[in-house]
Amino acid sequence: MEIQEILRNLQIAQLTPMQEAVREAYRENKDLVLLSPTGSGKTLAFLLPLVQSLKAGLLGVQAVVLVPSRELALQIETVFKSMGTPFKAMSCYGGRPAMEEHRTMRGMNPAVIIGTPGRMNDHLKKGNIDAHAVSTLIIDEFDKCLEFGFQDEMSEVIGQLPSLKKRVLLSATDSEEIPAFVKVNSASVKVSSTPVKVSSTSVKVNLTDANLHSAETDGFIKLNFLSEENVSERLNLQKVFSPEKDKLETLYRLLCTLGNASTLVFVNYRESVERVTGYLQAQKFPCDMFHGGMEQPDRERSLYRFRNGSCPVLVSTDLAARGLDIPGLDNVVHYHLPVNEEAFTHRNGRTARWEASGASFLILHSEERLPDYISEDIPVFALPDQTPKPFKPRWTTLYIGKGKKDKLNKIDIVGFLYKKGGLAREDVGQVDVKEHYAFVAVRRSKVKQLLTLIRGEKIKGMKTIIEEAR
Repeated sequence: MEIQEILRNLQIAQLTPMQEAVREAYRENKDLVLLSPTGSGKTLAFLLPLVQSLKAGLLGVQAVVLVPSRELALQIETVFKSMGTPFKAMSCYGGRPAMEEHRTMRGMNPAVIIGTPGRMNDHLKKGNIDAHAVSTLIIDEFDKCLEFGFQDEMSEVIGQLPSLKKRVLLSATDSEEIPAFVKVNSASVKVSSTPVKVSSTSVKVNLTDANLHSAETDGFIKLNFLSEENVSERLNLQKVFSPEKDKLETLYRLLCTLGNASTLVFVNYRESVERVTGYLQAQKFPCDMFHGGMEQPDRERSLYRFRNGSCPVLVSTDLAARGLDIPGLDNVVHYHLPVNEEAFTHRNGRTARWEASGASFLILHSEERLPDYISEDIPVFALPDQTPKPFKPRWTTLYIGKGKKDKLNKIDIVGFLYKKGGLAREDVGQVDVKEHYAFVAVRRSKVKQLLTLIRGEKIKGMKTIIEEAR
């Protein structure tokens, strides 16, 4: 399948220089490490050459993609399916029955499996995956996998893949060393240190450099597209002083001042997520929460409402600092100071992505001191004397109790809302159809009328629940 056809399916005009560099490097008979900022398009960067390396007609899984979280697995699966290739991919992760995933594998015969290390080991040990056909291993958010303590599990996965020919590691931060179990050496080449704006001409990276040809056969190519200087130029970092050690009221005043902007609030503990969210909701402030202790459907619902603008503020642990596709994020708020510089970098990396600008706010009380990696000279953001009232989001999210397994698609949903619900094009936002249910963003001012008009109506001949997502 031609690259241009895939890009048309994804509605992308052209690859970035980083993505072009990865395509060129992937052709070399060496392992590959890609360092590139959050939101720079790493997923597509590795999926494109991976798809071109897959062999049509070959039964069995040809590539395994390891990720640190369910959300990232689902995100990569969505991008893969949107490419419109003849190959199939599926995600595997904890929180749902492994037997159900195995049934899906048998019926689908996927060429690519994306999964968390623990669940991938489970399937390999049970023989659910024919490991002998797997020739490519990709580890996305590699440093995060190590941080989450997946080293032993990743080593175990690799030990069960006897036919590996290529390993690809991706990260948004550089690391001093890569564990020996990945089996790469220290030969590297720095292709770029500056993100480049996509122009009308593609960028060809010369990978016939003598440094590459002198590398060992089992060496790796290291592509480094990290540039902290450019990010800092686009990121407006400010501090907000809290008169009380308990910062809840200061956070509330700050969020009301920021208005309807998309804002991600970071705290350090799951209990803090629930406490902060509970306080804001008690003040009638629209927000959702996100942390690793939540049930998967609840996490998906929170993320969906945040992405589509139904709930522009999300309170989260550092789980949301990496591996999530959240476009157009305006602000990051550090309610708690990050645990280290790397966490600070990744939190801030959710905004000011590539050419966009963004703001980051540090809420500090009188006893707190900034760590050495944060300058004391950052400006103070002064809160107004009169705090604005909480805003009402423009959108709300509807839950529909049918999905792909019921042969329901986006066109069916939009047509139903237009015809039966009396909505116009501008009244319908993002539509996301899952296996057994669907979400759709609808203009808040039209929801009451819509629910009245569609009461008792069937969608695609099916009776189902249609209600506001909570």
